[in-house]
Amino acid sequence: MKKSAILCVDDEKVVLVSLKNQLKRHLENQYTIETAESGEDALEIFQELLEEQIDVPVILSDQIMPGMKGDELLKQIHTFAPKTLKILLTGQANAEAVGNAVNHANLYRYITKPWEQADLNLTVAEAIRSYFQDKQLEEQNQKLQQLNQELQEKVSIFYKFVPSQFLQLLNIRECEQIKLAQCVERDMSVMFSDIRSFTTLSEKMTPEENFLFINSYLNQMGPVIRYHNGFIDKYIGDAIMALYEQADDAVQAAINMLVRLGEYNRGRERAGYSPLAIGIGLNTGSLMLGTVGEHDRMQTTVIGDTVNLAARVESLTKTYHTPVLITEHTLRNLDIPERFVTRLIDRVTVRGKTQPVTVFEVLDTIPAQLGEPKVIIAELFEEALQCYYAKALETAEVLFKKCLTQCPTDKASQIYLERIHTEMD
Repeated sequence: MKKSAILCVDDEKVVLVSLKNQLKRHLENQYTIETAESGEDALEIFQELLEEQIDVPVILSDQIMPGMKGDELLKQIHTFAPKTLKILLTGQANAEAVGNAVNHANLYRYITKPWEQADLNLTVAEAIRSYFQDKQLEEQNQKLQQLNQELQEKVSIFYKFVPSQFLQLLNIRECEQIKLAQCVERDMSVMFSDIRSFTTLSEKMTPEENFLFINSYLNQMGPVIRYHNGFIDKYIGDAIMALYEQADDAVQAAINMLVRLGEYNRGRERAGYSPLAIGIGLNTGSLMLGTVGEHDRMQTTVIGDTVNLAARVESLTKTYHTPVLITEHTLRNLDIPERFVTRLIDRVTVRGKTQPVTVFEVLDTIPAQLGEPKVIIAELFEEALQCYYAKALETAEVLFKKCLTQCPTDKASQIYLERIHTEMD
């Protein structure tokens, strides 16, 4: 084990020998005592000690020496060894030299020659103690910083599995506070989204390719959801379930997810892959957020009719060949409904429900060449719907045909015409 060293600098060899012997006796040979007869030699010795990774807790230097003066030596040493404590030991230092050492070298103590042995011994001993105490504190601080960094990394990983927003809604500030069956009732907007014909796509891929594909896609959608103040509750294969406190955020997120999907598809097409299509369903209402499971395995979840209806509405996007459908509950909860272009699409009784639910198509998500005709026929389509539900089937048939004349790709008008023909037969 290498000893720490103390460096003594004086141009008088007799002084150096006296100083070295005194420090050896007082410190009981616990430290190597290095000596130098000039500032230049001292710098060289100090650098060698540092290269050998030997601590130099204290340097004692005379002021008046040929060449480099003591205050300049201490100043230079301070630039690369600021922790080393500096003592100016001289009988000829002026106030300017002492001030220079104090201001630029963080001078620890100034002792005049001839020195008193007890005073010098105490000063050096206190300097050594202070040096190693500061070093120990610094090492402890570094360990604490490292532990904090490791803890932050673990917390960051934890929040990738359990969204911090979910815990905030449960009034949980620390992950250690999570307990089974904690729950809270909230009004929120629920989003379900999944990829069209995913089963067909996945059959053409290996399991590894499937994972790479899904993660590539989800990596596009997640940031859009978070940007609009939502958070992902869970992934269900290729499907996403997300929650929003504001209905406006949920609808805008759905629109921008379709925009991002268009950008992603352009990249896929350049790489020789077919474009993806997705469906998004939104519903707003009361639900329960909480933790479920058992003592050794639990997870966060949301339950309630609001959640179930959102999932059912998402499945209806396949029927009507539209990217985004929202319920009347979501439409009523919009702060600024006029921000979005919507049209009533149907009143349906979804599986598991007895009361019909009115759903609306969000036209902002449809490409301009398709969206504009749908916007133009919106009033005509609504009139046709009213006739249909009033059982004026012949009038409804005429109006739906007009809708298809102006917008031949409108799947909803085609569906209603098929219903009318079935009911009239």
